[in-house]
Amino acid sequence: MTTKLIEYPNTKLWMAAIKPPMYSVAIMPIWIGGAVAFAETKYFHPAVFSTFVAAAVFILAWENLSNDVFDSETGIDKNKAHSLVNLTGNKTFIFWLGNLFLVLGLLGILSIAWWQQDLTVVGIILLCCVLGYMYQGPPFRLGYQGLGEVICFFCFGPLAVTAAYYSQTQSWSWTSLAASVIVGIVTSLILFCSHFHQVKDDLAAGKRSPIVRLGTQKSAQLLLWVGGSIYILALLFVLLGIFPTWTLLSLISLPYALKLFRHVWEYHNQPEKVSNCKFLAVEMHFWSSLLLGLGFILAAS
Repeated sequence: MTTKLIEYPNTKLWMAAIKPPMYSVAIMPIWIGGAVAFAETKYFHPAVFSTFVAAAVFILAWENLSNDVFDSETGIDKNKAHSLVNLTGNKTFIFWLGNLFLVLGLLGILSIAWWQQDLTVVGIILLCCVLGYMYQGPPFRLGYQGLGEVICFFCFGPLAVTAAYYSQTQSWSWTSLAASVIVGIVTSLILFCSHFHQVKDDLAAGKRSPIVRLGTQKSAQLLLWVGGSIYILALLFVLLGIFPTWTLLSLISLPYALKLFRHVWEYHNQPEKVSNCKFLAVEMHFWSSLLLGLGFILAAS
């Protein structure tokens, strides 16, 4: 029957491989940078914003596909049924598809630079791409040394938010930098949570992720403190007058954070049950970032 070309289990694998919810990770830094820019200047350039969002999604797609390719070379994904390399059986195709996405993303960034006659954003995003390659690609593979979360913090926090802010204003902002710290922390938590169910495979491949280094119980405790810090920072920045009061809307996302913390604490050493925690982290990331940006926009109204 033509209506059942793909069986449901295969559909689930493909969706797990493509990871649609994860692409909010690319969008939220642009959202926050644009929201801070609007709050400070009352100006918004929709064409620049939408182009930046599309470019960020393409670049993250390159990162994800390249990660599957490079992980297939170390053997760390041999038990990962939803690896795109494993699903297609064609590493070369996935490699070049990823490179195509990278080119499309960089063309978007170059178009912003052309509109503004300013290469600053191009430089920042190229630095993000270099760091992204160093995270996963040979001979660096810094993620295997436990440095992935640090790279993630800078790429999706200070660098991406600052670039998004600059794309709207062609200037710099301490408020934007402060907001980028929150975004960087909550984004790095997604990567951190992705390691809990992979300890055995990481050890076998020689990957010294933070979870491997600390153990699952200490990592679950660290998750609580680091994750909770974004709410403390938001409150602190409001008290210091760096953020407008409206940004306390981000506190509404606290139930998503508590759901994540409880789940990981209960199942940190049970791979089958803790494996979905990165998607709980995505929920926390999405709602905390969305509400933080909304707070900036409402403050400008």
